[in-house]
This record gives sequence, C-alpha cells and structure tokens, in this order.
Amino acid sequence: MKAEIDELESNNKIKNNRDCHRDISDIKKGYQPKTNLVEDEKGDLVTDSYSILARWRNHFCQLLNILGVNNIRHTEIPTTQPLMPQPSAFEVEMAIEKLKKMQITRY
Repeated sequence: MKAEIDELESNNKIKNNRDCHRDISDIKKGYQPKTNLVEDEKGDLVTDSYSILARWRNHFCQLLNILGVNNIRHTEIPTTQPLMPQPSAFEVEMAIEKLKKMQITRY
C-alpha cells in the first residue's frame, strides 16, 4: 500500500493526471480479478489464448461477411470505385489556366 501511495504522489507531482486518476480508481475498487473467458459458437467456455484469438477472428469474419478467411492480414477487401472519373490532361491544363486568370484579376 505504501508503494501505491508513493506512486500516486509522484504521478501527482509530475502532473501525470491520467495515471493518477486510474490508480485512485483502482484503489477504490479494490482487487478485481480479470478472467480471459470467451464462449465459442457452441456456447462452451474457451480459456486458452490461441482459441480466444481464433474465436474473435471467426466472430469478426462473420460480422464483416468475410467467410472462410484464415488470415485477415492478407485478405483483400473490395472497395468502392471512385464516383468521378480521373480528369484528363486537357482538363487539368484548363483548370490551371483558370486559376492563373483568377489570380491576375485579383491583383
């Protein structure tokens, strides 16, 4: 407890408000054990980290309609096409000329 109080004081002195408030909140709540449990598709509890990651991967694949994907990092997700076609070289030159004329008339 003494170490926690010392840490709170040092965080307060160096104006580290975020850590200070988080530590105060943790002290108020007391010890709360954290569990790493996830339900699989069948409703059974899964506890090992590999199975938990696999369950989350499957969940988000279903959520995002990416079925049958083993490795999301290497998956190409289709995107929408641009609404307007790219301007031609002529259109770009005309826009530059208009800007030049606008600058000349302003000054």
